[in-house]
Amino acid sequence: MQELHDAPLAPLTTFRLGGPAARLLTATTDDEVIAAVREADDSGTPLLVVGGGSNLVIGDKGFDGTVLRIATEGFELSGTELELAAGEVWTDAVARTVEAGLAGIECLAGIPGSAGATPIQNVGAYGQEVSSVITEVVAYDRTTGRTVTLADEDCAFSYRHSRFKAAPDRFVVLRVRFGLEDAGGLSAPLRYPETARAMGVEQGERVPLASARETVLRLRAGKGMVLDPEDHDTWSAGSFFTNPILDEAEHNAFLARVAERLGADVTPPAFPAGDGRVKTSAAWLIDKAGFTKGYGTGPARISTKHTLALTNRGGATTEDLLALAREVVAGVRDAFGVTLVNEPVTVGVDL
Repeated sequence: MQELHDAPLAPLTTFRLGGPAARLLTATTDDEVIAAVREADDSGTPLLVVGGGSNLVIGDKGFDGTVLRIATEGFELSGTELELAAGEVWTDAVARTVEAGLAGIECLAGIPGSAGATPIQNVGAYGQEVSSVITEVVAYDRTTGRTVTLADEDCAFSYRHSRFKAAPDRFVVLRVRFGLEDAGGLSAPLRYPETARAMGVEQGERVPLASARETVLRLRAGKGMVLDPEDHDTWSAGSFFTNPILDEAEHNAFLARVAERLGADVTPPAFPAGDGRVKTSAAWLIDKAGFTKGYGTGPARISTKHTLALTNRGGATTEDLLALAREVVAGVRDAFGVTLVNEPVTVGVDL
């Protein structure tokens, strides 16, 4: 297991931000992961687990403890059942399932990060969420000191949330198991309007798997959501804020604010979210509050391609990024009475 001291963490994140780690370990096997976690817990050393670094905002002072980078490998396919090691590169795994003719995660193509992070965040995009295909998650339980296998119903999945995210210091994901579908080379039914429109079909239709993946990659690239070291619009964590979910009273108050600010004929995006709640669009809120594409004058700005992405234009600090995020949150709250919630995990800093 590789060990470094006073190691820079910025290169391990897609934001390319954050100070150094007092100690950085890189684990390439499950046993190494468990050994590193146990050592930290037994000694009372603060521990930060890092995968692909695509959903992480690390403070400029870094992390005064042990950072464990999970670099395990493993892609095992048996029929329609897939098992991924936590360190597997997610977008590569999606490509391999499409090549194998299996549907279920093809619309999650291009999402940066590692497989082990997908159940934590309940990663989703373009009408698919991993919770719909995850069957089991194998994790090390730091509370009991044992490796456990959690069935999908035990993971408490909800919108961009899970049992793992709710208790971030308890579980370390080792492996994720998926139940995919053999639909004769076709995708799962397309659930997202933009994807269906881009493919010239109706929602609910199936299309060739490779075409679905390529379409999603093209849509994501157009929004700066596919990593490109030459494109500062991709020096981000993708969507920085989750889409707000409002109860009936909150939604009615929101609609009143929209009518007051933008006119009675303006209808904001609204999607059923269960239990009488409504999900609206964070990107729409940000834009209508006056934070348009490319907003900002400093080294941290809103993406020129998508208002939901905050970006490092080069030379930014984490505090630059957080100042921009706070400005956006305050502006949206003042305009519409809705408080945006950050999607990336923050380390050593608060929004």
